[in-house]
Amino acid sequence: MADTMRTPLHRVLGLGSAKSGTEAYWRQRLTALANIPLTIGFIIIAIKVADEGYRRVVDVLSSPLVAIVLALMVVSVTVHMRLGMQVVIEDYVHGAVRRQLAMVTNTFFSIAVGAVSLFAILKLAFGG
Repeated sequence: MADTMRTPLHRVLGLGSAKSGTEAYWRQRLTALANIPLTIGFIIIAIKVADEGYRRVVDVLSSPLVAIVLALMVVSVTVHMRLGMQVVIEDYVHGAVRRQLAMVTNTFFSIAVGAVSLFAILKLAFGG
């Protein structure tokens, strides 16, 4: 029923009335909510290893529970970062080509940050 109210261009592009702004809004809110306990966990981990030697830090960070918390935080924070920067780009970057280039750069940068961070966590977790 809701699909009958869509224009042909809307159906082809798959865009909402504001280019799926509501979905992005809720994703950003959910990642912000997820970031609260994950950040608290990160702070606890950081305090625990603050005055420890290299070997002890590696032992703590390679623990499965710690690695999972850190990996979840990386995913949540990078998604949240990408969504936040997307809003800034949409609001302040003018010109279709510049805006699109900024959006692509934002996505690739977020993926790169997430991939490098996850690689480091996995390397620690699996003793590579």
